[in-house]
Parts: sequence; C-alpha cells; structure tokens
Amino acid sequence: MKRIAIILLTGLTAYGTAAFAGTIHGKVSGVKGESVVYVEAIAGKTFPAPTAHVTIDQKGLMFVPHIVVVQQGTTVDFLNSDTVAHNVFWSSVNGDKKLGHNLGTWPQGQRKDFKFDHPGAIPLLCNVHPDMAGYLVVSPTPYYAITDKTGAYKIENVPDGSYSVTAWHEGGKTKTSPVKVAGDTTADFTVTK
Repeated sequence: MKRIAIILLTGLTAYGTAAFAGTIHGKVSGVKGESVVYVEAIAGKTFPAPTAHVTIDQKGLMFVPHIVVVQQGTTVDFLNSDTVAHNVFWSSVNGDKKLGHNLGTWPQGQRKDFKFDHPGAIPLLCNVHPDMAGYLVVSPTPYYAITDKTGAYKIENVPDGSYSVTAWHEGGKTKTSPVKVAGDTTADFTVTK
C-alpha cells in the first residue's frame, strides 16, 4: 500500500510541476536567417550561473558558430583553430561602451575565456582580420532559443506567468513584447532593419 501511495504521490508531483510550466513558440519574421528569442529578467527571480563553459571557435577566418546565445554568468572559451593568430574583442555590450573588452591575440590551439555577467547583444570582432564578425547574445534567464533559418523557435519549460520576451536579429531592431505564458503559448515577432 505504501508503494502505491508513493507512486501516486510521485506522479501527482510530476503532473503538478508540468502543469505550471509552458512552452513559448512562434516565428520571427521580417528578416532572413537566424534570430535569438529570450525571456527578459524576471523581477525577484535570480538564476544560478551555468557551470559548463561554451566554446566559440575561430576557424576558417570565421567565428564558429556565427551566433551564440548563453545565459548570464556563463563563461565562454574562445578557441583559435586557425594556423594564424587571432584576436577577440567587443566594443560594447548591448550598446554600453563601458562594457567593451579586448582579450588580446593568441596563436593556433590556444584559448582564452571570459565570464559574461551583463545581458545583451555583443558583436564579436578580430582586430587581426577586420572581416571576421560574430555575435554573442547573453540572456538574463535560462529561457532562450535560436530560431531556425525560417524564423521558427521554441522555448520549453517556461513557468506560467507574464514576461517581456525579446527577439534579436543581426542588423535588425530588437523587438520586445509582453507575453503571458499559460501552457502552450504562441508569440510571433516582426523585426525590421
């Protein structure tokens, strides 16, 4: 009898947890290619920084991947896989030039890391190769996604509630809209250049 009660209690707990978490999905239109969609900071809620590092490679004279999204507090490792020296710098974080930084220049096979504590879009550049560019978007919450090439996205396990959700696209105007999550929720965005 105890075993049945435990199984029932476990099942009800799992059902109760699932009932209060939803999915935000939709499409970013008005632009071509990948965009980033994320839930803005939630008043009174903090999230522990991820312990796993994310790697952005410099390979074939490109930042690979070209667009990366991470949660605030994540450490990013910048690897140089090319046979030439590379540099990584950014002039601002979300337009704030005081948060610009230069990691310096290093040879093939080496990496440098940096912990990103400020949310927003960060244009990544290499002063050795001015044509190289990539983007890092730092989300203030763990609720984010990169769209596919058609603009479709899905963010799972978002607690039910009302949030500001932002869509970012390279070269586009960032769009933020209120979204009320209640189970399966659709939020479409139109981003303009």
